[in-house]
Amino acid sequence: MSNRRIYMDNAATTPVRPEVVEAMLPFFTENFGNSSSVHAFGRNAQQALIDARATMAELLGCTPNEIYFTSCGTESDNWAIRGTATRLRNKGNHIITSSIEHPAVLNTCKQLEAEGWKVTYLPVDKYGIVSPEDLEKAITDETVLVTIMWANNEIGTVQPIQELAKIAHDHGVLFHTDAVQAAGAINIKVKEVGVDMLSISGHKFNAPKGIGCLYIRKGVRIDNIIYGGHQERGHRPGTENMPYIVGMATALKLAYEEMDAKTEHLTKLRNHIMDRITAEIPYCFINGHREQRLPNNVNVSFEYIEGESILLFMDAKGFALSSGSACTSASLDPSHVLLATGLLHEQAHGSIRISLGRDNTMEEADYLVDSLKEVVAKLRAMSPLFNK
Repeated sequence: MSNRRIYMDNAATTPVRPEVVEAMLPFFTENFGNSSSVHAFGRNAQQALIDARATMAELLGCTPNEIYFTSCGTESDNWAIRGTATRLRNKGNHIITSSIEHPAVLNTCKQLEAEGWKVTYLPVDKYGIVSPEDLEKAITDETVLVTIMWANNEIGTVQPIQELAKIAHDHGVLFHTDAVQAAGAINIKVKEVGVDMLSISGHKFNAPKGIGCLYIRKGVRIDNIIYGGHQERGHRPGTENMPYIVGMATALKLAYEEMDAKTEHLTKLRNHIMDRITAEIPYCFINGHREQRLPNNVNVSFEYIEGESILLFMDAKGFALSSGSACTSASLDPSHVLLATGLLHEQAHGSIRISLGRDNTMEEADYLVDSLKEVVAKLRAMSPLFNK
């Protein structure tokens, strides 16, 4: 067991940056007021709320009244999908999504199916990309929403969101995107891309867990899924989580300021890892698109062995990696994302995800590949499937 710890599971969650913690701390102590209160404590909190909303809006390229704070990306996805469905159920009963969405989207759609809705799950190609032509063909007079993720959380593939959104709008259909993995990694400008709703989760870009937001374009009306007080202009009740809201706005601002340098650094590490793995470890292949992917994502399948075994051996060497989405890690089923790209069950079971962070180094990248070579060779030596 190694004493060295190297974190490469940033798609699951990221560490909160010290600058973010520093910005949050006053709102646990001296600025602890409820933003709905009329006294000075409340006014101070209210001003911080206004400032954080303005920061998020400026970064995302929208107006402050189009930003709604939520508890997480899952809540944002649920609100966008269920809120649209109940609001527009008299117009139609059909929703379109993709076969590689996060469970927050897939399970919401499955529940709507149980309630009588029709859902089309678009296929993807071998790289995990949705075909605009398939979307065009799937839209009917009953379609009220298209929801397709911006970047996949397992294989890192980035979708042609602008083109997909335009197709939906050409048919008068609303378009939502789960941008949980994209936010902080891609320079998102919602007006330029043309999406109607967009979900974000703070803990994917060095803010705390338990805070997210939903962008809702002005003019779009969706129903509430939570009922209570007047917070978030009456659309998302519950006392605002001021420390975390301030933390998320601070983290996203830092992410945008450092995006170009971070992208260059992570892309260099990512490509180095992919090149070395495919050149030096036999019987393996990269999942997802080689270029049209998140800068920090490496998803690789090793034939004849189990991905879970690789993770355990790599954990003993000090590495934090994953076999896919943290939200499905308790499942023994192979990744639905990898199966959708055409992998066999045994190939999907032999896959791991490496998701790099801003603090990872080239030395760590080389140590990762060196360790993987050793672990894969050891596991294959024990595998009855491997023809030695």
